[in-house]
Order: sequence, then structure tokens, then C-alpha cells
Amino acid sequence: MSPLAPLFRAVEWMPVLWQDIAVLFALLLPALIVGAFVLAGFRPYMLVRAMLWRFRWTNLIFMSLIAVSIGIGVALIAQERGLRQGTARAADPFDLIVAAPGSEITMLFAAVYLRPSDVPLLSGEVYDHVASAENVSLAAPIAFGDSYNSHPIVGSTAEFVTHMSPQLAEGRLFDNYWGAVVGARVDLSVGDVFEPAHGVGDAAEHDAHGGAEYRVVGRMQPTGSPWDRAIVVPVESVWEIHVLPTGHAPDNADQLGPPFDPGYFPGTPAILVSAEQLYANYALRAEFTTAETMAFFPGSILASLHSVMGDVRQVMSLMAIVTQILVTIGMMVGLVTLTRLFARRLALLRALGAPARFVFAIVWSYTATLIFLGAAAGIAVGFVAAAVISRIVTARTDILVNATLSWSEFQLVAAFVSVTVLLALIPAAIALSRPVVADLRN
Repeated sequence: MSPLAPLFRAVEWMPVLWQDIAVLFALLLPALIVGAFVLAGFRPYMLVRAMLWRFRWTNLIFMSLIAVSIGIGVALIAQERGLRQGTARAADPFDLIVAAPGSEITMLFAAVYLRPSDVPLLSGEVYDHVASAENVSLAAPIAFGDSYNSHPIVGSTAEFVTHMSPQLAEGRLFDNYWGAVVGARVDLSVGDVFEPAHGVGDAAEHDAHGGAEYRVVGRMQPTGSPWDRAIVVPVESVWEIHVLPTGHAPDNADQLGPPFDPGYFPGTPAILVSAEQLYANYALRAEFTTAETMAFFPGSILASLHSVMGDVRQVMSLMAIVTQILVTIGMMVGLVTLTRLFARRLALLRALGAPARFVFAIVWSYTATLIFLGAAAGIAVGFVAAAVISRIVTARTDILVNATLSWSEFQLVAAFVSVTVLLALIPAAIALSRPVVADLRN
């Protein structure tokens, strides 16, 4: 058995917070040990402070280089975690999706993240089978394809709106074909009237629906997902403006929402299914996975995608480490050059009888101080950069991303500090090897 096994078992039994603190301390420990050995018996602090002030602008450049390198690196790594959490949060309301057989990822992006896709439709018989299945508490059709000013228009039911937003931020649910409930970030107000366009984006046909108009009657609460920019309308209206049956027999033409008549159901790209009990979703997935239908959990598909993102995180971490190593090498070369600025002062100290270890401690302390201050500033830069990048990612993806630094990023910075502090011994040794007489003459 390894002699460190008891220590590892003790760490495993620690609370998670204390484990993170222990790892952080362990990563900083080499720097602390080196500092203790180098400074043993000496107090070069006043001289180091004078050197920092004397060359303050040059020192500021070195610290800024370290800070930017660390800050951008940890911010990008934190972004992956924030995006993973944001995509999972956006998929939370979608327990089970039923669609025509095909690509689960394509359907996930279409139904959950509202990315335009051409997908087959499910028939009325299929919808009726899904909606009437045991334990199904919600079977909401999701019909997309229209838009308004880049906001996707999705046809569904009032029950779907309630599922996405149990309490509306304002207004009410639609109670006729031409009412609309908008997402939290849609630039329409309750009472506004708008015309739908056929299609999404630059290919949208703005006059394809013969002047059909919707009136905004409510607004959903923020969901942190692309649905904040969506407009939900009765699915019957989507079918009607496309000159299709409305899902109800002619003698029930004014009916809104389920039950739908299979004979007049024109089809839907996807169905959101929610079970009365969580465990029942697994049985429903098995029941609805047939030759005609594909049933999947968005969370399961996301887990597979997140595993890929985990690999991306490793690559990003490696890139951040390589970048910091390159910065460290450049910084060490610069510090070796910088020591020449005060080579005469160091030579004077040695000529006056200062011990070589004292001069070594001065140069090492000066370099280590720049590293510690730059790393501390890098953490501050990382927090700011993470917030700025999160806003950009949120604006581009419509997925709320709240990325912030965590213990893993702090530990990465701690490892960087320890490595660079050890490398700081090199400039100190080079400064000590310079000829005293030559430096005094210069």
C-alpha cells in the first residue's frame, strides 16, 4: 500500500469545499517552500519595494502581460462550463420529445433551441396515440416555420405556454386563433398587432400569408433559453394560414387546443410529452420508439454533446497552459534583460560585502512579486472577461450563459504561479553570475 494512501482517503472524506481548498494549497505549496528557502535569514523587502517603484512602468507592462494571459485563459475555460449549464437549463422543460425518425440532434436543435430545420411531420393518428397514452399529462404539438422580425413563431397550445411559464409576466393566455404569447425578450408589447412571415431569416416571405394578423395578449417569464425570443401562437392558426385543416372537425371549428381530431390533423414536426410521474417517461420513450416515431430525452442527447464539450474543455485548458508557458518563457527572458537595469546596484551591494544569497533573494523576490501581483490581477481580469464573453455568447446563441470563475480556474492559476516562481530562480541565478567589476564600471 502506498504511504500516501491514508492521506488520499482523508482528502476523499473531506467536504467538497475543503477538498478544493486543499488542492489549491497543494498547488501553491512548491512556491511557498521555495520562498521559505530563498528568504531564510534575509529581509529584502525594502529593496524590492524600491525596485518595483523605480521601474514601475516596466513592471506594470510585465504584470499586465501576465494578467491578460491568465485572465483570458481562465475566462474561456469557464465559458465552456457556463455554456454547458445554460444549454442544460434551456432543455429542462422538455421532458420527452416525439418526432419522426431521423437525427435526434437535429430535432433537439429544432424543437428545444429553435434552430430552423426541415423535418418530417407526425400524422394525426400518431398524435392521437401519443396524447391518449397512459400517464401522459401533456402532449403539445410544436409547429414552427414562420417568424416575425427574426423572432420564430411557434404553434402550440395554451397548456404548452403554461408548461414553459407557469406564471405569465403579464397579460393572459390566448383564447382564440389570433392571440399570441411572446417570450421575455421579444420587442412587442401586450396589445401590439403583427403580421407573420413565412420562413425565418433572410429567406422569410413577408407577404405570404395574405395579411393575417396576431395580437399579443401575454408575455412569458424569462426562461434563459431561445424561447425568450419566440412567439407562441395557437397551432390551429399556423395550420389555417397555411391553408390546412385546423385539427378539428367543421362542426367544432371554433375549438382551441386538444383534443384534436386525427382526421383533420395536418401534422406537426414534434410533440412535447410530459408524464404524470417522472419514471413513466422511460416507459413512454420505449412505447413511442417505433418505425413511425422517434422518442428521446433532450437531456440524454445533451449529455452526449457535453461529453464532446468536455473534450473541448481539455483542449482549451491545454491551450491556456501552453499560452501561459509561452508567456512565462517570454517573461523570464524579459526579466533577465530587466535585471541589467539594476545590475550596477546589485554589483554595488556585492562590493560592499552583501552575501551572494542576499542578492539572490532580492532578484528572486522581485521576480516572484511581479508574478504574484500579475496572477492576482489576472483573476480580476478573468472575472471581467468571463462576464463580457458570457454576454456575447448569450446574445449570439439566445441561451443564458452565466460563466464565472470556480475552483478549477483558481487551481490552474495556482499551478501557473508555482511553476513560474520556480522558473524565477533562473533570472536570480543569472544576475548573481554577472561580473561585479564589469557591472560597477558600466
